[in-house]
Amino acid sequence: MPPLGAPLAQYSKFNLNPAGVAGLFGGEEAISAMATIHLVKGRWWLGWYNAPGNGTMAKDLARMADSRFWDGLFPGSKDPLAVSFGLDGKKGPQYIAALSGTTLPTQHLGYLTMKRSKDVKEEVIRGRKTTPVTVVYLAMRNVGYEAPVKWVPLKGALWGLIPIIVCVTTCVMCALVYDWFSFSVILAGMIAGGLTSAVIGKGRLVIKSVRQPSAGAPPGHGILIGEDGIVVIKGAKRDVNVITKGRFDLVMAVKQGIEKSVKEKHDQKDVDDYEDVEAAGRNIPNHHAIGLCSLLLFVSVLLQLLLIPQGTFFGQFLFLVSLGVSWGYNCYLSSLERERIQAGMLFKALGDPDMRRFRIGTRATMAVFVCLLVFHGVERWSPEKDRDLRIKILNSCVSNDTIIWRRWKEKVIEQHLNIDDGADMLPYLAENKEDEELSQVDRELLRVLLGDADVAFRAIQEYGVHICTHRTYNGTGQRVHPEEQGHRI
Repeated sequence: MPPLGAPLAQYSKFNLNPAGVAGLFGGEEAISAMATIHLVKGRWWLGWYNAPGNGTMAKDLARMADSRFWDGLFPGSKDPLAVSFGLDGKKGPQYIAALSGTTLPTQHLGYLTMKRSKDVKEEVIRGRKTTPVTVVYLAMRNVGYEAPVKWVPLKGALWGLIPIIVCVTTCVMCALVYDWFSFSVILAGMIAGGLTSAVIGKGRLVIKSVRQPSAGAPPGHGILIGEDGIVVIKGAKRDVNVITKGRFDLVMAVKQGIEKSVKEKHDQKDVDDYEDVEAAGRNIPNHHAIGLCSLLLFVSVLLQLLLIPQGTFFGQFLFLVSLGVSWGYNCYLSSLERERIQAGMLFKALGDPDMRRFRIGTRATMAVFVCLLVFHGVERWSPEKDRDLRIKILNSCVSNDTIIWRRWKEKVIEQHLNIDDGADMLPYLAENKEDEELSQVDRELLRVLLGDADVAFRAIQEYGVHICTHRTYNGTGQRVHPEEQGHRI
């Protein structure tokens, strides 16, 4: 069959030479698009298109291969796979454990929890307003560590058929005009991209955390302190650990058998599962499949440099069309709100725990409201310990340390310890004889702060019963029914 008489095919001496252009753009978009493989169901088999940025992608994948050969070619720092693909690695808010006094920074899952809390419908607590702040109440459910992290439905991934169809069409058109150089380059890009997506997509996104806390550890109740709000977390320690100590990990197939044996050995120990796997890393095979994908991508880049200048103008134009459409699709994938998708996946894995969001008018009211929420339904210890735990939470929410604020905090804690969690028990917050020694200005401020505290106590009576009745915890961190608790909730 003679070649089609395409008008542009006859100008074979004109070199558009777009090979250099292909290496100058699209690298960041390609990496970002590759990360969505583990967020969208079915994305791993929709990578068969000729995308730009293969050179940048090859370098990044070579560093992920964890091999001396690739380390020699591309020296530099190596991050875990999940961090490399942007699925983990963000710094989260500070966490303060209410019953143990522990303070520690959280990681990516704490960051996602704060982000997720902003999507909850807000309820306004009426009272004085200065600088409104938000408080989110999160009641943890039992976390199923063996349950896979669920993906976003396939519907969003079907857009990937567009670049695949375009690349196949351009390949066929190059063959029809006998431009085998452009045909080979487009086909090589499709094969390299498709195999890379398939290999990376075989990885399993899991949550790593401390599954078995120490025996006798108190419940994991505590607070996450963000820049624009606080999240109150109530739950058993093993469940709260997911948010405070957990992270996403991308487990490739070669590691899964080793991880299973590590888990069986350490199920009863107070250790981080992900630390176990990393300690066993000497026995984990290198990611040779990822290294081979990197090699394929490099080959496709070399073919672009060597063969595209030999093709016809028409073939070069079709090559650019395939790159342009594929780059547009990668830009679409990069524009997805990956953190919002991840937050949704995290909370699906957590069993869709209950969340409620409150807007409070002052920081004083917020501090008391948080303290009451955290210790609602919690068994008492000694008076001194109960006081110290509550003062730590108040100080974390409001750092003011003047004599007025210290006296106000003492009054709040005294009233808190003198009442139970019953809906019919309200505190009596008022000045006493010691307060008469204060100046008129200080007494006025104290009265205002006591009024703010009263708003919080009344709000907890209005909302607290409905928030906490169905989730009460005993000293071991296990959930019990309200009638088993020994006092009214």
